[in-house]
Amino acid sequence: MGCDADQNNVIRLSVPSDAAVMAVVRALVDKMASLAGFDENQRSRIVLAIDEACTNIIRHQYEGRTDGRLDIETRLCMDEGLEFVLRDYGPTRDPALFRGRDLADVRPGGLGIHIIREVMDSVEYGDAPGGGMQLRLRKAIPASTD
Repeated sequence: MGCDADQNNVIRLSVPSDAAVMAVVRALVDKMASLAGFDENQRSRIVLAIDEACTNIIRHQYEGRTDGRLDIETRLCMDEGLEFVLRDYGPTRDPALFRGRDLADVRPGGLGIHIIREVMDSVEYGDAPGGGMQLRLRKAIPASTD
């Protein structure tokens, strides 16, 4: 996706690390996915993936504390898709250690990373400038089958 230089299609949101405000994040993601042209099913999947990513940040980076901050940047790349950058201010961690639990282990929870990787086309973890972690997620608009 090559719209990094286009700042006209960027929306930034900074929220506390509190699950109670995730409804606002989900609404933003759904609206951006709608503007990009994703259908209702695709939008629901994208919303779920971003919600899972935010939940993982709250749970693992902030250990459930609500006094942290989560910065969300969403970029609409016309005719290409969406890009989301999630940035936290928690500890820096080795992205190689970010793994979902074994899918054969049937029980609730622990599937967020699997869901994120299944839904999104690109998932990149890295250190954020000044500390914390940054997660870049991309979803391309499917090619038309007309």
